Amino acid sequence: MAGRIREEDIAEVREKARIDDVISAYVTLRNAGGGNMKGLCPFHDEKSPSFNVTPSRGLFHCFGCGVGGDVIKFVMEMDGLGFTETVERLAEKVGVQLRYEEGGPARPRGGPQRPRLIDAHRVTAEWYAEQLATPEALTARQFLDSRGFDADAAAHFGVGFSPRGGEVLLKHLRQKGFTDEEMVTSGLIGQGRGLYDRFRGRLMWPIRDSSGDTIGFGARRIFDDDTIEAKYLNTPETPIYHKSQVLYGIDLARREIARASQAVIVEGYTDVMACHLAGVKTAVATCGTSFGDDHARVIRRLLQDHDEFRGEVIFTFDGDEAGQKAAIRAFEGDQMFAGQTYVAVEPSGLDPCDLRLKQGDAEVRELVARRVPLYRFVLANVVQRYDLDRADGRIDAMREAAKLVTSIRDRSKVDAFARELAGMIGIEPADVQREVRRAAARSSQPHTVAPGGQRPAELPDPRDPRLMLERETLKLVIQHPGVVGRTARDVDGDDFTHGAYRALWAGIQKAGGPTAADAQWASTIRDSQEDQRLQSLISALAVEPLHSAKEPDDAYVSQHVLRLRELTAMRRIADLKSRLQRTNPVDQATEYNRMFGELVALEQHRRSLRERALESQ
Repeated sequence: MAGRIREEDIAEVREKARIDDVISAYVTLRNAGGGNMKGLCPFHDEKSPSFNVTPSRGLFHCFGCGVGGDVIKFVMEMDGLGFTETVERLAEKVGVQLRYEEGGPARPRGGPQRPRLIDAHRVTAEWYAEQLATPEALTARQFLDSRGFDADAAAHFGVGFSPRGGEVLLKHLRQKGFTDEEMVTSGLIGQGRGLYDRFRGRLMWPIRDSSGDTIGFGARRIFDDDTIEAKYLNTPETPIYHKSQVLYGIDLARREIARASQAVIVEGYTDVMACHLAGVKTAVATCGTSFGDDHARVIRRLLQDHDEFRGEVIFTFDGDEAGQKAAIRAFEGDQMFAGQTYVAVEPSGLDPCDLRLKQGDAEVRELVARRVPLYRFVLANVVQRYDLDRADGRIDAMREAAKLVTSIRDRSKVDAFARELAGMIGIEPADVQREVRRAAARSSQPHTVAPGGQRPAELPDPRDPRLMLERETLKLVIQHPGVVGRTARDVDGDDFTHGAYRALWAGIQKAGGPTAADAQWASTIRDSQEDQRLQSLISALAVEPLHSAKEPDDAYVSQHVLRLRELTAMRRIADLKSRLQRTNPVDQATEYNRMFGELVALEQHRRSLRERALESQ
């Protein structure tokens, strides 16, 4: 059995898998200056971006939740993979041929690994697309044509056809070398009394993740004699497919979402196709489930939706009762977004696919342009159920709508929504505001906010002014070891007052000090630490900007090192003065004189350090 991957191959994967390219498949990154990039953290909810990436050092760190590391750590955390599996996946993407050392730790067991499941889906997607051209797929092609999609459109979205035979795909995948366990785990093959193709005689849409890997399929019923009545079937939950986190079309839309600061949420695969072909290239859809919190997190990361840079999210719903219920569900999650949420509904009730087919591409674009604020749409739908010409109708409408207003998590918006509701109903704003307060008291549901992973108490506060010099010096050592060089040779662990900083300096010394640094210096130091808190600290220091507008030079480094050592001298002086005050100069004359001489020497040493620091300015 293959053992451990060779260290030189792992280093090559780290070098070739650019961390900004990999992370950009999940998070929209923007230039933050100094060679750094910032975005919204994918590991916890936040309103302002605290997720930092430094491509030159190949590291990331979130100052909100403390998660950080290199490109391998990021993929492990995002996709729930083991170390070996992650390296293999990245190696495949960047073209690194991995070699294994015999006698090393064996690969973990526990079922098929992600690369094999991804490969099975890739092979299947290609095969389904080929089947769409066969005589058996005539009905599938006719369906696409009836919806306004030609062969080029089908090819662009990878649409295919699953043959009606029960074991056709099964035989094909076996010929390609996939095991029964891999096929069943992938969700492509079902298992009952025997193995069988899960999708049979259906029009197939490949569902891809944001990096472009096919992870599942959506299958539409097209034959009247299909024994499965459901119009759509989707891949079941698998190790690589989680419907609550998947958005159809995200691979095609993610860059445009980031560029336009807009995301359009539609209801189906054909709606996504219609929008993209009509020029609305920010459209995505959920896959067999309603739009939820996990979907919102994906959209927010791509929009970089935060208080300083607000995007817009536009939902399209059918005008029927089901569409109105979907709008209310979306409204309940509205406050996950910092930006404005809108709804776009065609008055005639047509969805984007039908609208494009009957009225053309321009009308699809106009549908999105005519969007209205989501809260206004939802409140209007509630209010219109009541007879506002009657006093009791107005009261009932106010009470019903007030329940919705109380669900708003951003309390600063409650009064504004209450005033707008008053205008819709024709009631004094003060009366509506009182009803909203009563509704909130009746519900008495606490609004808790998930902590999102707080920084461990043992780690230093990066804003602590008492530790600023220690932190800046360590940032220099990690980020610019070549400039630090031998300047730091006189620094030792006693120069750091915080335990985490002292432990980190010990690790730096163990690695040979700054003069031993190479291209993988930051990763080397980080990987040498067993304590995850210290690993997090190192990744933070590697991406945190220096307190300098220009590239650090010898003078800048010298000032920090000399000032750091001066502070150490000052602490020792304070300690000696305290001990002298507690020592009797008569009864303990020898000890008193020794400490006094040491104090004089320390004062001279401190003055020397101060003068040298001033000279280096």
